[in-house]
Amino acid sequence: MQYVRVMPQPAKSSRTPATPDAPESAAGSRAAAQRLKMRRELAAAAMELFATKGYEATTVDEIAAAAGVARRTFFRHFRSKEEAIFPDHDDTLIRAEAVLNAAPAHEHPLDTVCRGIKEVMRMYAARPEISVARYKLTREVPTLREAEIASVARYERLFTRYLLGHFDEHAHADDANDDPLLAEVAASAVVTAHNHVLRRWLRADGQGDVEAQLDHAFAIVRRTFGSGIGAGRGPEAGAAATVAPATVSAHGEVLVTVARTDAPLDEVMRTIEEALKER
Repeated sequence: MQYVRVMPQPAKSSRTPATPDAPESAAGSRAAAQRLKMRRELAAAAMELFATKGYEATTVDEIAAAAGVARRTFFRHFRSKEEAIFPDHDDTLIRAEAVLNAAPAHEHPLDTVCRGIKEVMRMYAARPEISVARYKLTREVPTLREAEIASVARYERLFTRYLLGHFDEHAHADDANDDPLLAEVAASAVVTAHNHVLRRWLRADGQGDVEAQLDHAFAIVRRTFGSGIGAGRGPEAGAAATVAPATVSAHGEVLVTVARTDAPLDEVMRTIEEALKER
């Protein structure tokens, strides 16, 4: 894959509001904070009821009553009771999108996506005890697990659109039809790496340096999918995965070749074989 950095364009989202005037922005921020507060209160009430009564036996009316609000208030915030235990995903998706839209010109698009999904980890890490309880509950209730999968898919779609918008149109002239596949695979790899670290952290009851673990996982993704990508890195970056010609030393039986660690193995072996044939 090869990406290029283009001028930032707002990612498509029906939830992203137009830029308001300053006074309206302050009022909008307060409204958003109040909205999130209510969503979290409803989520806390739902979690407690699910834990004591069970998911199937709990009704929306009971969740609303436990939170001290009317049934219609519940449905202003959630479409169903399974959505109630994921109160932060809408706002986190907007924050992740904002990271993509504000990415600096020199940053590699894959690194931008990694920074974007860190907003999800921060959401979970902000309230580890609730996150751990929610994780255990979703393991027990298939309906909640499906809702969680649907939330993950929203992030994957956002990151796929972003990466696809940064392909170098000249780098894939012969296989441009593969661009959507490559973008989707790369975005999926970032999300998978994040979810792997997140699940491991949740199984450990929210203990450990999750940020460091996440950076390690992203480094693996970057090495795997970032080879040969030259976005914002100067003209020499595109040759990052090249293999230097193999040379045979003057001492007879020693073959010396130099290659980058991210060079494809088959390319390294082909270079060595060609050098041996020239002996």
